[in-house]
This record gives sequence, structure tokens and C-alpha cells, in this order.
Amino acid sequence: MSEEKKVPHVKAFEGQTFVISALVSVFSAVICMQIISRIGTTPNTSVIGALFAMALARIPFARLSRFRSLDRQNLVQTMASAAGFGAANCCLLAVGILYVFGDPSLIVPMLIGSGMATLIGMHLVYSLFDSEMFPARESWAPGIATAEALIAGDEGGKKGRTLLSGIVLGAAGAGCRIKPFLSGGLPMAGVGIAFIANPWAMSALAAGLLIRGYYPSLVPWLSSLGLTNLPADLGKTYIPHGFMIGAGLISLIQALVMIFKKSVREFSSESAPTVTHAAAKKAIAAHIGYFAVAAVILAAITGFMTSMETPKLILWGVWCTFSSISAAILVGLCAMFSGWFPGFAVTVIFVSLGLFMNFPPAALAVLAGFVSSTGPCFADMGYDLKTGWVIRGSGKNREYELDGRRQQMFSELFGGLIAAVVVGLLMKMHFNLNLLPPVSRVFAATIQAGSDYAILLEMLCWAVPGALLQVAGGSKKALGILCATGLLIRNPIYGVGLVVALILRALFIKNHEEAMQLYGAGFVAGDGLFGFFNAIGRSFGWW
Repeated sequence: MSEEKKVPHVKAFEGQTFVISALVSVFSAVICMQIISRIGTTPNTSVIGALFAMALARIPFARLSRFRSLDRQNLVQTMASAAGFGAANCCLLAVGILYVFGDPSLIVPMLIGSGMATLIGMHLVYSLFDSEMFPARESWAPGIATAEALIAGDEGGKKGRTLLSGIVLGAAGAGCRIKPFLSGGLPMAGVGIAFIANPWAMSALAAGLLIRGYYPSLVPWLSSLGLTNLPADLGKTYIPHGFMIGAGLISLIQALVMIFKKSVREFSSESAPTVTHAAAKKAIAAHIGYFAVAAVILAAITGFMTSMETPKLILWGVWCTFSSISAAILVGLCAMFSGWFPGFAVTVIFVSLGLFMNFPPAALAVLAGFVSSTGPCFADMGYDLKTGWVIRGSGKNREYELDGRRQQMFSELFGGLIAAVVVGLLMKMHFNLNLLPPVSRVFAATIQAGSDYAILLEMLCWAVPGALLQVAGGSKKALGILCATGLLIRNPIYGVGLVVALILRALFIKNHEEAMQLYGAGFVAGDGLFGFFNAIGRSFGWW
């Protein structure tokens, strides 16, 4: 909203706002645990929370009329999104690794460690949001989609109708089945995000998705050209992982150069970042310390301090700290540019490299759970902060923006605490029913398989083209890490959808930018709603 706001912002712990937020958050955490265990992914909890808050505001009770405030709706969706993401993608995934690994004595310590990593990751993005590394003006596409949904729902009229039609199309596309081409519906959320996100980043993601998806059909043609000994499926190799290692290393270097160089850019008073160079440096240094302290606590409560030799324990602590901060930054960059957070893919890389450091398998399993908990909520809170930034006027009122961002941080952190508590209460039920995220099983299997130096050589060889592509695109396009993300995912129809969306964007963006953003938001919301209710139905065996 563009009008000038007066401070202070609505408080996260204001009685009615807090109670409603907490209740929705518990529901979000429980449902998302079910969904990730049965489906393997979670819906866009931000936009689901936003739509719930919008509906709440229209219940004809005087006390609920306060929720017509966009700021209150945003606080509700922020806490609900944090609880859903934190419970499913962080805490349950982490404890699931230890359960599958077969060491029940480490499950509770892992829950504590995952909770610490989740909260530190949330606070890290709060500390870096609207710095030169993570500008508020960058895409953060799901955040824009949620903001557009909230604003259109508040204003109604043409915007509301456009959003509603986008939601209907998004749900219809996600629900359609066109055999043999599609088995899970059209990728409407991906198409919607392509209308909003950085087009270079989305093009690189599309390229990776198409290469990974259609590579097997190209193998005979490549063999006819004299290229022999080609793998039949990139997914059964470590080529995508190597590509991400090279691109990720260059991306980290680019990020560090951006943060630690002396800023020479000049900003207008309106576009100047609210987080200065000095503040960003302090934030990164502080959070490296927080991750290190958490790693020490984790080592103590798991018993590694007495079971590992001192040099190996120190190396484990250093690698755990480095992997945590690096994973959070890499996942955050992907989320900012493309709306996609490759938390699993990035964690697999650090765990795979850890195999060659000869850590005990149990220590690697704990490291996997800890590192995998840093990125998802970093991305999720980045989206939520972008939503708040848009509805608070895109930074025009600096004081109000900072106060609102602080209140969102309180909501997000409390949502993370709810996530850990809900997982602690329900994880035994999930274990007894064998309801675990599929990714947990993959991590456990990777660790139990052990190290193979042929794999290391393959990753290092393919790190070179990944690094070169990231250098060519620069830090503002993230071509390397987004192409690597696509290579790690087998979803070719998503790549096709991105290409179609990018072509439509190029044709119509000049004269219809607002409408395209609203349709993009609607596609994301409709896809999320369909996925949400479809997952609930499948979870309870209704279809």
C-alpha cells in the first residue's frame, strides 16, 4: 500500500492477533507434517495463511473485523507459514533421518538441534533482509504473490476479480490430468512465479529442468554422434551435485565479496538498503558464532564430545558451522531469485563431502539434520518479509517498515517454536505409522552407503562448468546455482511451463504488468489451495 503509515506497527503479541496466529500455526504444523510425510512436499503455507486471514476478516463478528487490517493478516500468515515450514521441512525431516538411521537415542537431541538451527536461520534472514546481498527490491516471488493476494482481497474490484480468476485457473491447472504427458497436473505455481521472478534466474532453472528431464531421450542421438559411455539418467549420477558444488562455491565467493568489500554504490534516499554494509558484516559474523555454539551444544547432548577424538570433533564442529551458514545463504539466494528453495539438494552436497572426512555415520546423520534445518525457513521468512515490505508501502516509510519487519520476526520465531513443540508431541505417532518425509530416508541411505572416491572425482569434474556458468551470470543472475537446482529435480513439465510463462511474460509484460502479477499470485494461490486440500484428502484416505 502506498499511503503513509504511522508508527507503531501492529504488535505480533497483541492479544487477539497472537491467539488467532497461534491457533492457525498449530493447525498448519500438524497438517504440513501429514502432507510432507505422504506427498513429499508441502504447499505454499504463506498464501494459504493469507487466504485464511482474509476469510477470517469477513466473518460478521465485530471482534474479527480488526483482521481487515493487512498488517494483522500478514502477521497471521507469517506465524502460520513458519510453523508449517518449520515442522515439516526442518524438525520432522531432521528427526526422521535419525529414526531411519536406527539410533533412537539421538532423536530428542536432534529435535533440539533442528529447533536451534531453524530459529538461527530465521533470525539470519531477518538480519540480512534488505542488505545489498538480499535486497528487499529483488523478486522473492512467493512473497509478492502473497502480498498481491492480500492487497487484491482488501481492495476488491477489478484487482479482486483478476486474482480470483487466477486462483480458479491455478487450481484447475493443478488438478488436471493429461495422460501420458502429466501425472500430477500442470505446474501452475511455477508458471505464476515466472510472471513475477527474475527472468534470467527462471530461464536458468528452466534449462536445468529440461536437460534433466529430457536427457534420457537424447542419449541415443548423442551416442550416434560418437559420444559413448554416457549415463542413461543424470539422476543416477552425481553430475548435478558437482554442478551445484562449483556454482555454489562461486556464489558464496560472490556473496562474500559483495558483503566485505567497501561499498561504492550510491543509492537514492528511497532505494537505499535499510541494512548497511557494516550491519550485514556483523550479522554474518554473529550468526556464524550462533551456529558454532549450537553445534557445540549438539555435540554435547549427543555424546559426540566423548565418543569422537578431539581433532575429529573440532573438524566436525567447523564443517557443521560452515555447512550451516553456507546452506542458508545458498538456499536464500535461490529463493530470492527464483522462488525455489533447494534445501534438500544443497544439504546432500555438504553431507556427501562430509563422507570423505571420515566422520562417524551417526555424526553425519546429525549433521544432515542440523544443516537441512537452516535453509527452508530462511527462504520462507524471506518470502514473508517481502510480503510485509510490499503491503507496508515498499519501504517508503522507513521507520514503519523497520517496526513491521521486527514484528514479523517475533511472529516467525514463535512459529518456529510451535513447529518444534508440535513435532516433539507428534513424532512418535509418525514413527509408529511410518509417516516420514521421503527425504529423510534418502539422507539416511546416503550416509549408510559410505564414501566412494569415484563419486568425489565425478563431482569435482562437474564443478568446473557449474562454476563457469555462475561466473558468467554474475551474482545478480545466479545462473549457475539455478541451473544446478533444475538439474537436481526431475520435473520436465515444470521446465516446459516455465518456458511458456517466460514467453508470455516477454510478450505482455510491458502493457499488462499489474495484471500478470495478479494472475501470477492467483496461480500460486490456486495451486497451493488445490495441493493443500488434495493432500488432506490423500492423507485421510478420502481418495
